[in-house]
Amino acid sequence: MITASDRAVVEFSLSGGETHDSPEGIALLKRMKWQNRQTYILMDRAYEGDKMRLTAVERGFIPVVPPKSNRKEPWEYDKERYKQRNEIERCFLRLKRFRKIFTRYDKLDVMFSGFIFLAIVFDTILG
Repeated sequence: MITASDRAVVEFSLSGGETHDSPEGIALLKRMKWQNRQTYILMDRAYEGDKMRLTAVERGFIPVVPPKSNRKEPWEYDKERYKQRNEIERCFLRLKRFRKIFTRYDKLDVMFSGFIFLAIVFDTILG
């Protein structure tokens, strides 16, 4: 999921529960419009791979992601800006307030995606 704030979802996609999120994150970044100006993108450590960061840079983003502790060549990142990542976590918490989303009883992806859209709309209206 790509969000602009704790209440503004830009784009999301579903992936299998057994798969890693990074390939899906790369696909989401490739679907996003290219940025004419430098924009920061805050990412979790799960997305700190070289391919993900390179894709973000190619799309006009400045990746802000801490390196994993076992990285042989760690990089510097904006620690103060990374603290804003809690807004993304708050967005997920808002969506998980809807029982139908956090339990995932739906068998079809189209139904589950529809309920995510509804939850985003309800949270925006009622929030």
